[in-house]
Amino acid sequence: MKKRNCFIGQSGGPTVAINASLAGIIHACKESQQFEHVYGMVNGIMGLLESRYIDLLELFDNQEHLDQLMHSPAMYLGSCRYKLPHFQDDPQTYERLFHTFQQLNITDFYYIGGNDSMDTVAKLSAYANTIQSSIRFVGIPKTIDNDLMGTDHTPGFGSAAKYVATSMLEIAYDSSIYKLDAVTIVEIMGRNAGWLTAASALARTQCNEAPDLIYLPEVPFSTEKFLDDIREVFRHKKNIIIAVSEGIKNENGEYLDSDSKYTKRDAFGHVLHSGTGKVLESLVYQEFKCKVRSIELNVLQRCAMHIASKVDLEESFQIGEAAVQASMAGQTGIMMTFERLQNQPYQIKCSYQDVLKIANLEQRIPVEWINDAHNDITPELYNYLIPLIQGEVTVQFENGIPCYSNISHLRYK
Repeated sequence: MKKRNCFIGQSGGPTVAINASLAGIIHACKESQQFEHVYGMVNGIMGLLESRYIDLLELFDNQEHLDQLMHSPAMYLGSCRYKLPHFQDDPQTYERLFHTFQQLNITDFYYIGGNDSMDTVAKLSAYANTIQSSIRFVGIPKTIDNDLMGTDHTPGFGSAAKYVATSMLEIAYDSSIYKLDAVTIVEIMGRNAGWLTAASALARTQCNEAPDLIYLPEVPFSTEKFLDDIREVFRHKKNIIIAVSEGIKNENGEYLDSDSKYTKRDAFGHVLHSGTGKVLESLVYQEFKCKVRSIELNVLQRCAMHIASKVDLEESFQIGEAAVQASMAGQTGIMMTFERLQNQPYQIKCSYQDVLKIANLEQRIPVEWINDAHNDITPELYNYLIPLIQGEVTVQFENGIPCYSNISHLRYK
């Protein structure tokens, strides 16, 4: 039987779980005993265009190395932010790529990423169809934003949500020690979809009700109502903690730092663009003259392996394995998906959809999962989120810090 050869790439922003999907693909390829070479693109499709790739079967030749990869954050293969042109506009790029595929006898192509990555899978699959290539193209989802269509949730989101909830709980404990009027604003990633910010509600326990207010980009944000909400919370407690998505916009669809009434300006009157949290911090201080602090979680919420969700890593590994099974069964032009079967007990299954129905679309929180006051989430959203952060991951340490996979191949001058 003719041996198979595949390419694997990673693209877009990093997550805790993307390497778990990579490990799942490598593991399934080895277990099948049908793959002679499993090549990893260094820096995604851009690296492939520059003929930069490594043989992953040689590097991950035992279970110990594969386990270490599964428990390493960010992207082992590196990433890129490259939007593949349409082949009608740039046929030479496709000819170069498929020439490489032909030289290496590639039979399968796996690309792990978000929306732009699924766009790449769709375009390569379409071009393969026009030239009658038999290569199978499969997308594996990942994004902490949880905004890919067609899947119940995305690998990487559960761990980021666990980090957000944990950080929110720790901020609440830190803020509770003083008896004074105070507002803490926590800015969380999410330009258009508020899934991560919604996950801050998972921090609520029997002794902690923070965050007291949650603001998501799916609904318009009113600064006047925001101040009224704070004023109302101040009636029964002194210390207020607020979770806010970085992408909240006003009723006109404008980002908050474009509102000249609250934006800081330099000596020449030019707007100094700052984060949403900073804008709200200034607004709250002007109104209440109390202690106000804004905290931006930023990239910290993307790759915190020390607080990863076990469910997230196991599912990410599982969907990588399922991708290999799907391509070997003849599927192409698809994105792997999760289908939730039930919440209690939580159960999902791996499936797939036509990538053309997914690429360049965005899944946002259903408005009915946001409360009527637009400052909190509903129980339905909480019940959707809670299974995704379950379980803890054991991280190996060396000299007091985590011991992750060697990424010296990503060093560049």
